Amino acid sequence: MGVFTHDMEVSAPIPPAKAFKAIVLDFDTLFPKVVPDSIKSVEVLEGDGGPGTIKKVTFAEGFGLDYVKHKVNELDKDNLFYSYSVIEGDILKNILEKITYDVKFVAGPDGGAICKRTTKFYSIGDVEIKEEAIKAGMERQARVFKAVEDYLVANPDA
Repeated sequence: MGVFTHDMEVSAPIPPAKAFKAIVLDFDTLFPKVVPDSIKSVEVLEGDGGPGTIKKVTFAEGFGLDYVKHKVNELDKDNLFYSYSVIEGDILKNILEKITYDVKFVAGPDGGAICKRTTKFYSIGDVEIKEEAIKAGMERQARVFKAVEDYLVANPDA
């Protein structure tokens, strides 16, 4: 198994606690509402939202993927840290065992947040992971997060 790591930082004009709440804690209800052209539904298959919880994310038609299953590895509300793994779905394309995301929200400039994310891709065997595929996936995720950010800015009480 090979492991490819990708680090990314994204700033948002939203305070870290609010960004964490929206993107992590309210993901199941907020994302299908705000980005229905990307995420059709999120359902909890088992668990209470904490470590060990498994969720199924069904993507909208035309998004390019059908579904993924996430397993929550760690949820630290006090330190605004979230870790989860994609354990099933067509994004793995029979070349990845799993994808793990470690996400930390910290204070940014002007009261905003910086989302620091480390993504680890665990390949099956000696399969080489193409940088362009990783970049395309990250860009797609960034568009979805930007739409949620825009929604939160436009709806400060959400």
